[in-house]
Amino acid sequence: MESPFAPYGDFAADCPARLAVDLFASAWLPVVVFALRDGPMRPGRLRREIGGISQKVLTQTLRRMESYGLVERHRYAEAPPRVEYELTGAGRDLLVPIHALGQWAFRHADTVAAAMERAETG
Repeated sequence: MESPFAPYGDFAADCPARLAVDLFASAWLPVVVFALRDGPMRPGRLRREIGGISQKVLTQTLRRMESYGLVERHRYAEAPPRVEYELTGAGRDLLVPIHALGQWAFRHADTVAAAMERAETG
């Protein structure tokens, strides 16, 4: 199959596809993007929605996402101060491959899980 994108060379460090795959290498980044799909959220609520993520890891993930231009941090001058995170356009666009991956998992999770079990008991 021919790619519609300009060639960058095999495994080139500046390849946009490699950058995209690297985003998914972070286990929590796609989860946080998906959790923010319906709009801005405060960190405490975001942590409750996700479940299983520590405050430290959530903070690190949100800071990384902000530096990548995937979320915007809004700080409100209230007492106590209120902070919300919201997806940017690039962050919202990341929902497309996240949904596609979810559809793939729905169709093939049983197959992969069975193969993994066979390999472990092998």
